[in-house]
Amino acid sequence: MTAGMSRPRRRVRVLGALAVAASWSVLFVGAAQPAAADTQSKQWYLASMQAEDMWKVTTGEGIKVAVVDTGVNSSTPSLRGQVLKGVDVTGAPGDETDDYHGHGTTMAELIAGTGKGGGLKGLAPGAKIIPVRMSDAGFMAKRNTVIGDMSKAIRAAADSEAQIINVSMGSDLFVREGQEAVKYAQSKGKLVMASVGNEGHERNWQQYPAAYPEVVGVASADRDGKVSFYSQHAGTVDVASPGSDVPGWCDNSFKSYCDGDGGTSAATAIASASAALIWSLHPDWTANQVLNVLFDTAGRDWEDGVRSKYLGHGLIRPSMNVLKGKGDPGPPDISPLTKEKTTGPAKSSEPSSSKSGSPQPAKNGEAVDKAVAVKESNSSDSGNQLGLILGVAAAVAVLGGVAYAVVRKRKAA
Repeated sequence: MTAGMSRPRRRVRVLGALAVAASWSVLFVGAAQPAAADTQSKQWYLASMQAEDMWKVTTGEGIKVAVVDTGVNSSTPSLRGQVLKGVDVTGAPGDETDDYHGHGTTMAELIAGTGKGGGLKGLAPGAKIIPVRMSDAGFMAKRNTVIGDMSKAIRAAADSEAQIINVSMGSDLFVREGQEAVKYAQSKGKLVMASVGNEGHERNWQQYPAAYPEVVGVASADRDGKVSFYSQHAGTVDVASPGSDVPGWCDNSFKSYCDGDGGTSAATAIASASAALIWSLHPDWTANQVLNVLFDTAGRDWEDGVRSKYLGHGLIRPSMNVLKGKGDPGPPDISPLTKEKTTGPAKSSEPSSSKSGSPQPAKNGEAVDKAVAVKESNSSDSGNQLGLILGVAAAVAVLGGVAYAVVRKRKAA
């Protein structure tokens, strides 16, 4: 049941309770061979997402992200000073800073790493990490226990000071306690992001917690803006984020980073960091409003309000809000996921006077409209020809590399 960080690097999985605009291109730097000093050069999405420009406006300061994962090693160069006190729900020796896999530390660095020591640079380096260590399948097997471990972890994250909960882990099984946990998190005003899974080219089953209606399911996209061939698409995708060719720690020795696919795990971390940037800029917004803006400004070349089976509302583009002020937050107390009124904290600004955000179909609702003009496939050769519309072509062109295809007909561009 456990998926490691090999090539492609798989999202960590857990055992369930029943088991012991414009049309132009952006260029970016290509990947290098594994070496700590070159790690950031392999984070191709930072340039295409206009990270440097966004950091002049916000770095995610004031936002805390709970990383529900295998633990977070707070002593890596990139995470020193970035990790707050967390929780360990495993009951095993050690604490939340003892990462038994390396996976959780990678996610934390992709979110809020400073990049010091040649390490991974987070998309929201001003944010802080609250680690919540839970058990993956291998860890469970060794300990022979931990029923409901993920549910406990999500509840612990909900009780923390984190505004965003990142879950780059998943299980094949629906667990009632799991859904109650995410509902609890929603009631506390948290934004829960989870990876949809890396077996889209195989069994493609729904993964939890991503499949719960209250959770944002994140798919992985490659350098060309296509859905990654392995990214699952079982009716749970809400948005897509860079995941292919994203490096990470090789293992729990923390001696070196490895190439390979970060997969939907990395995509979720980058999506969480995107939310952190927007929330930092609009601290009085609710989770609903942050998410509505992420959906409204996502890059797509199909009709607004229609969910693609493979990419959801499209490719995540925080720069559209951070740099251009695009995206309507909509009502503070209506979930863009379920269209239902939420009971979470609504300490928020009033919706803007412009038209409300584009209507967003509920998860697992109607199939994608036939008007979608892009052919979709779960193969790496015929995925959606989409990319992040980002205004750095002139500045980045000197770096060379491969063109990142852009979305056309996006009204917000």
